[in-house]
Amino acid sequence: MLQNALRYQIKFRYVLMDSWFASKENFEYILKKNKHFIAAIKANRLFALNLKEKYDGNFRRIDDLGLKDNQSIKGYLKGFDKEVLLVCRIFTNKDGSIGRLYLVPSDTSLSSDHIITIYQKRWKVEECHKSLKSDAAIAKSPTKTIATQISHIVMSMIAVFKLECLEIKHSLNHFALKAKILIKANMDAMSELKKLRYG
Repeated sequence: MLQNALRYQIKFRYVLMDSWFASKENFEYILKKNKHFIAAIKANRLFALNLKEKYDGNFRRIDDLGLKDNQSIKGYLKGFDKEVLLVCRIFTNKDGSIGRLYLVPSDTSLSSDHIITIYQKRWKVEECHKSLKSDAAIAKSPTKTIATQISHIVMSMIAVFKLECLEIKHSLNHFALKAKILIKANMDAMSELKKLRYG
């Protein structure tokens, strides 16, 4: 995907990724292309606070550093040579539990607030993927040929686009819109069934 974005000269500065893609190879590739990354990383990754600790092998687990909310520190991830920032974001989940998000940007000139603002843009992509899977059933295609599979994917994307337009117009999220449409369809079906039965 990154290669395509570069090939088509799409303008961007940061590559946002979750912890699944936060590898040394990906980091190095992004920097080699003169871009920056902001990656979520797992709490068990190892971090050195300065060059001396890095060269002495004194790495500590990120969750043992005791970072506060919105706090950022410079340092080195184990296995990655370049200096990065480490930012901690603490939040409360819907069930009341406390969650921690650790972000590592390669651009060490950014503030914590700026990093978090940029990284939040990634969430819209996640919402789109979720809607494609849940609302437009992109993965439930019974198609077998390339042409019909492409048609299904395109129609799923159009369906999500239309849901997005309806969301803006009616101030309802995709799931609420889908439920509303389903209820109306069921009511119309019941009405038609009554007509057939008694009419």
